[in-house]
Amino acid sequence: MKQVVSKTIALAVAAAMTFCPAIPAFADHDDFPTRTPIKHVVVIFQENVSFDHYFATYPHAKPNLDGTQYFTGAADDTPRVNNLETSGLLTNNPNSANPVRIDRSVPNTCDQDHAYTAEEAAFDGGLMDMFVQQTGCTDPVLGKSSVMDYYDGNTVTGMWNYAQHFAMSDNFFGSTFGPSTPGALNVVSGTTFEGSVTNGLSPKGYIANNVSMGSVIGDADPAGDTCSSSTRTQITMSGKNVGDLLNSAGITWGSFMGGFANCTHVSTGITGLSTADYIPHHAWFQYWASTLNANHLPPSSDAMIGKTDQANHEYDISAFWTAVKDHNMPAVSYIKAPAIEDGHAGYSDPIDEQFFVVNFINALEKTDEWKETAVFITYDDSDGWYDHQMGPIVRQSDVSDDVLLGPGNCGKPRAYDTAGDVQNGRCGFGPRLPLLVISPYAKTNYVDHRVLDFASIVRFIEDNWNLGRIGNDSGDATAGKLDGLFDFDDGPQAPKVFLDSTTGQIQHIDHDWDNHQN
Repeated sequence: MKQVVSKTIALAVAAAMTFCPAIPAFADHDDFPTRTPIKHVVVIFQENVSFDHYFATYPHAKPNLDGTQYFTGAADDTPRVNNLETSGLLTNNPNSANPVRIDRSVPNTCDQDHAYTAEEAAFDGGLMDMFVQQTGCTDPVLGKSSVMDYYDGNTVTGMWNYAQHFAMSDNFFGSTFGPSTPGALNVVSGTTFEGSVTNGLSPKGYIANNVSMGSVIGDADPAGDTCSSSTRTQITMSGKNVGDLLNSAGITWGSFMGGFANCTHVSTGITGLSTADYIPHHAWFQYWASTLNANHLPPSSDAMIGKTDQANHEYDISAFWTAVKDHNMPAVSYIKAPAIEDGHAGYSDPIDEQFFVVNFINALEKTDEWKETAVFITYDDSDGWYDHQMGPIVRQSDVSDDVLLGPGNCGKPRAYDTAGDVQNGRCGFGPRLPLLVISPYAKTNYVDHRVLDFASIVRFIEDNWNLGRIGNDSGDATAGKLDGLFDFDDGPQAPKVFLDSTTGQIQHIDHDWDNHQN
């Protein structure tokens, strides 16, 4: 019998949402002073999707092969999106194959090559024409290289419906090239620098230039995490992350991961794939000693979720809903789905991902805290999937792993301080990724074109709670601002949009904000 992990979570959420008048009052975490009306930031960090892989023809979707149409029409005023349809690259592509729509009947695809060097090679100096040769895999179901191909709104229906009713960016990039760990580090610290190999295994493929200390370019496990593999290179990060800044300011926060309470548990999803819930090299804050929960200890009490105790702000995803039930939702929450539902090709898929994201958003919209919440949905890397838009190279690098402009060449790195130190191995921006902003304060049916990256999320948190900057050449100091995706002048305007978690179709839209103000 299939174990679908979100069915368990959904039941827990349903129970949590059944509030009882006898629940005692808790200090509301939205008492912290903020620059904007947003009192709760939630970052849902999914896996391995390029922008064109999900939005290549947005907002135009073709019927599925069985005739079903789940995305039934875009609003007339939907803004233009920089994608494969508007760029003319669907039928006249410089790669050795044209992009092809993947039908909803084929949710499971192979995992593309998304290594730091391979992705640079696919970009080919900005020509964006070597994806089939450099990052593509031969898909056993499709019978060809699938790296160029994409889903549309009749598969990723939920994401398209969220884009229709909230805001998204078509100019959001991974801060560097490379796989999951660099993305996880960048979205909480704005940097991949100062990673050190701890367990003595080869740094090749994990640290730039194959040395034991430097910029992280591969999927090493976090050192000290009891669930990390002893046969895999392990690293630790020095410097600070945004959790350190939040701790210094006394602001509540938490990292909530599927499988954190039992890292050996395996789940089977809707489409029949199975995988362990917890993946150590996705665990953002476990890489820093200051925010490590080495033995995956639970919080000392429910009331301590979001505060510093033996859990050290690292929790199983179920703890998030416990905090919500108790009106104890942290000011900042980073959310990682159980792996079967994180969207990563090879062990997850868009159908299982949609089931998680929709159930999560539906439940969050039913809370009292929703009126002051902003949810950012994005992805840790592109998986190597084709995307036609190269971002600006804001950080140059000339380590042996770089090939963007030729062997050892992604430009010449600059000194970042008066001592002349250079932070090499951070070539980027990397591939373009989806970014959705779901909030009562999000602009509706809006596409933002300003240049953004992972550090923009760090900067939004820093600015909203007046935390200051991480320093040490973190990208937070120069990152583009996310404010353009919000309308903070006219009060909450975006409706509550409730979707079907299986189809992604709209179930109900609640525009009546007057009855939701406290």
